[in-house]
Amino acid sequence: MKISVCMATYNGERFLKEQIDSILHQISPDDELIISDDGSTDNTIEIISSYKDERIKLYHSTKGNLIYNFENALKQASGDIIFLSDQDDIWFHDKVEKSVWHLQGNGLVFSNALMFHDTEKVNGSLFFKNSKNKTGVLSNLLKVKYLGATLAFKSSILQKALPFPTKLPMHDVWIGLIAEITSSTYYIDEPLIYYRRHENTASRTGEKSTNSLFRMLKIRYGLIFNLCKRMATS
Repeated sequence: MKISVCMATYNGERFLKEQIDSILHQISPDDELIISDDGSTDNTIEIISSYKDERIKLYHSTKGNLIYNFENALKQASGDIIFLSDQDDIWFHDKVEKSVWHLQGNGLVFSNALMFHDTEKVNGSLFFKNSKNKTGVLSNLLKVKYLGATLAFKSSILQKALPFPTKLPMHDVWIGLIAEITSSTYYIDEPLIYYRRHENTASRTGEKSTNSLFRMLKIRYGLIFNLCKRMATS
């Protein structure tokens, strides 16, 4: 069983090494860490290149968009199990082990996370404050619960999720809903990553939405339309 960890980077020099180290320590020599960089202008590329590790495979994107930067990484994945990774978090030492165990009976899993600001891990708080179920199509159309930075899923899910539709609002909800419809999903009610929030965070997950009601309805209509279209052609 091969694991592909897919990471999207952009000007991530400040925290990148800590995240890469936390991943490499728990994947095998036959696994891969696929990184798609979207035109970083800082030392991100130099940090990645300094590892001299054959498991790290660097690709370049020119999309200028986090979602399609992730898609570029996912398109290169050759593993049986796919993990998503942000560039600035830190994985718990047993994230891979526990995620893979739960994937024995599910197509996709995601977990809670311990949020912290900048470098202050000691003051972290849980991303999900309660243990209520976070899965289900309707539940996630009403309010997205899939935490992208914690997602792990089988390659069969990835095959159905790619290519991403145009104007996708976020990659995690798309992959999660594909898994809900075609397989089964499971929420791991314990944190498996340190989820870093800082002033340059690319993802706004966990923050209150500023979208208008019309915009939110339009986003959900687009998701439903594209899901139906994808299922009809798969």
